[in-house]
Amino acid sequence: MSNLAKTQPLMPEAERLSPPKKQKLKKRWFTPGEKILFLVFSFMICFMGAKIVSTEAAIYETNKQIQDVEVQIKDQEKINHDLKVQISEESTYEKIWKRAKELGLNLSEQNVKVVQPQ
Repeated sequence: MSNLAKTQPLMPEAERLSPPKKQKLKKRWFTPGEKILFLVFSFMICFMGAKIVSTEAAIYETNKQIQDVEVQIKDQEKINHDLKVQISEESTYEKIWKRAKELGLNLSEQNVKVVQPQ
């Protein structure tokens, strides 16, 4: 036994009892594949947000144009109504007769022809 003790180096007691040291691996929160998925997902969120905003802007512009056309239609309807009222005022028998006399029209029975329906 004495030979055995000479060939082995003596180790301190603390080193003999402690387990061999392992290399510390960096603990990663996410794998590269997960990072790529998160990146793609974030791009999709940004793209969809921009798409929604642009669609809402287009809808707003279309609604604005519709309202402008409706206002123009109401204005034109008011003008048409005023013109119809003016036509009805000007087309009375008295107004027509007065205008005809101003232009030199005389009512003569010789100029009147009676047409009998067949």
